[in-house]
Amino acid sequence: MTRPRVGIVGAGQLGRMLALAGYPLGIECTLLDTSPDAPGAQVAKSIVGGLDDARALAALAGKSDVVTLEIENVAVAALEALAGRVAVFPPPAAVAAAQDRLAEKTLFRSLGIATAEFVTIDKATDAASAAGLGWPVILKTRRLGYDGRGQRVVDSKAALAAAWRELGQVPSIAEAFVEFEREVSLIGVRGARGEQAFYPLAENVHRNGILASTIAPYEDSALQREAERCLAALMEKLDYRGVLTVEFFHTKNGLVANEMAPRVHNSGHWTIEGAETSQFENHLRAVLGWRLGDARARGHSAMLNLIGRLPPRDAVLAVPGAHLHDYGKSPRPARKVGHCTLVDSERARLLERLEPLRVVVAQSNQ
Repeated sequence: MTRPRVGIVGAGQLGRMLALAGYPLGIECTLLDTSPDAPGAQVAKSIVGGLDDARALAALAGKSDVVTLEIENVAVAALEALAGRVAVFPPPAAVAAAQDRLAEKTLFRSLGIATAEFVTIDKATDAASAAGLGWPVILKTRRLGYDGRGQRVVDSKAALAAAWRELGQVPSIAEAFVEFEREVSLIGVRGARGEQAFYPLAENVHRNGILASTIAPYEDSALQREAERCLAALMEKLDYRGVLTVEFFHTKNGLVANEMAPRVHNSGHWTIEGAETSQFENHLRAVLGWRLGDARARGHSAMLNLIGRLPPRDAVLAVPGAHLHDYGKSPRPARKVGHCTLVDSERARLLERLEPLRVVVAQSNQ
């Protein structure tokens, strides 16, 4: 029997985890990345080249039945050209919408999905238009911003104009500050025939714009239904296939969408040990046209990101039930180098067991 072949644009930790999820299913993954020692390249075949290089993408297409991606900052024109040679999921149009904060928010609003109020900032004099949002506001570049990059919190027109210059005077938006109770995300997956599966909501904590921890499920049936409605509308509109993630602010008036990611997501790492089918396996199933797996949680899970450098392995593994995932990256400030998880049948007991693991992780992240 011929092994199914999946090409992955990008070989970071998400590409690595996709490849690892494919092994038990007999899937042959080939990854494209600019670095020969990227995390994914350590566990699967890889092609070294630019993510928008026509020759490298053609080589990837030649080794793949379907191509997907683990990073959305890929030239859409390159993906569209690639789609002429091999099936590409998620569709390039979905990637294009996620790459531009203005296009993303316009899409959300067209589907009745609430967002923060915002104005466009294309020149220094546009700073005056942000005053109507109330101070402070968050200035964000429209493109290439993630993990807190390309963002500034500002409290006046002068500060906004200065921050815009500091960010390179590129097209941007200014968002009203959202008062929220917590940050949550929902991961959904849509298959070849429009079938859908949704994971439970996850509660996230960010530090310095980088995800620090996730606990799932966040059990609120009304919020779960609201979030599923939002994702279902997006996936239908985009004719989506694969995993899609939306991050929300939970406010006193309900959910406010912050951003979407057309790929597997950091806030879904808990699903490897904590769900019947991980987000990585379900993404592969979807892009290959296979039946989707069960997205139910196996109790309660916690995920802690390891940022900057790994803690001593024996310190993590000394915590009963801890699972360590080392991405094979060299240490560097603000770099995600791994994560660890715990799973328990009871939420209260999970939180109690999590404390010694938090201490170990905090010591390494200092």
